[in-house]
Amino acid sequence: MIPKEILKKIRRIEITTSHLVTDVFAGQYHSVFKGQGIEFDEVREYNPGDDIRSIDWNVTARTGTVHVKKYVEERELTVMVLVDASGSSYFGTVNQLKSSLAAEIAAVLAFSAIRNNDKVGLIIFSDGIERFIPPRKGSRHVLRVIREILYFKPKGKGTNIPAALDYLNKVTRHKTVSFLISDFLQDEAGRRRDKNSKNPLKQTLVLANKRHDLIAITLNDPKEMALENSGLIILEDAETGKRVYIDSSDPRIRQEFAEIAKKRIQEREALLNSVRVDRIDVATDKPYSQALVKFFKQRQKRFR
Repeated sequence: MIPKEILKKIRRIEITTSHLVTDVFAGQYHSVFKGQGIEFDEVREYNPGDDIRSIDWNVTARTGTVHVKKYVEERELTVMVLVDASGSSYFGTVNQLKSSLAAEIAAVLAFSAIRNNDKVGLIIFSDGIERFIPPRKGSRHVLRVIREILYFKPKGKGTNIPAALDYLNKVTRHKTVSFLISDFLQDEAGRRRDKNSKNPLKQTLVLANKRHDLIAITLNDPKEMALENSGLIILEDAETGKRVYIDSSDPRIRQEFAEIAKKRIQEREALLNSVRVDRIDVATDKPYSQALVKFFKQRQKRFR
C-alpha cells in the first residue's frame, strides 16, 4: 500500500510537470531529439528539383510516369531515465531533497516523451542496479515511473555509475535518448576504482555516448559548496556513514571545504566535456525549468 503522502507528491508532480510540458517544452522536445533514421512513406510523381536518386524505377516503368520514393524521419524514440538513488541523493537543504528534484525532472522528461508517442524506461541504481522498468508508452506507465522514483527504497547507499551504464547497454538493443540523473558523488570504493584503474567512469561514459544520446543531469545543493560558521559540527558521508568532527568557525576549514568542493565540480565538468556528454546542472535552490529550457534552446541552435 502506497502511503498517502507519496500519492499526494505524485499528483503534485503530475500537475506541475504537465504545465511545464505543455507551456514550456511544447515543440522543443520534438526538435532537439532525432529518431532512429528515416523510413519509407509513399511514392509520388516526380517534381522538378527532386533527387534523381530517389526515383522508383519499378513504378516509373509500370505507369509510364516518373515517380520518386518519399521518406520521412522515423520519429519514435526510446527515452531511458537513469536515476541515482545512493545515500547522497537524500540530501537537500533548501527547497527539496535531490531525490525529489530528480523525480520532478524525470517526470518532465517522461511526459514530454509520451506527448511525442515515445517510449520511456527507468533504471534506478546505487552501488548496484536497484530497479529496471522496461520502456513503454502511456501516461499510466509514466505515473508508475514517477511512483517508483519517489517510493522505491534502495538497498545500497554507494554510487556505481559505470554499472548503471553497462546495464543500460545490456537491456537496450537500439539507440536511446538517455538521461543520467546523479550528483556524481562516488563512494570511497568508487573513487578507489577510478584512481587505481583507467578511469572506468570515463570509459563507460564514452561507450554509452557512442551508442546512445547521453545527457547528464547533475544534482547540486548549495550547502555542498560552502560551510556556514556554526562552530563545532559533525559531517557525515551519506554513502559510507563515516563521520568527522570539524570546527566550522575556523576560516581555514571553511576555505579548504570550499576549495575541495570547487575542485570536485571542476573535475566533473572536465570529465563530461572530455567525453562530449551534454550536461544540465540543476540545484535544490533554483527552478530546474530554467536549466532545462536553456539546454533545449542550445540544442535547437546546434541542429539548425
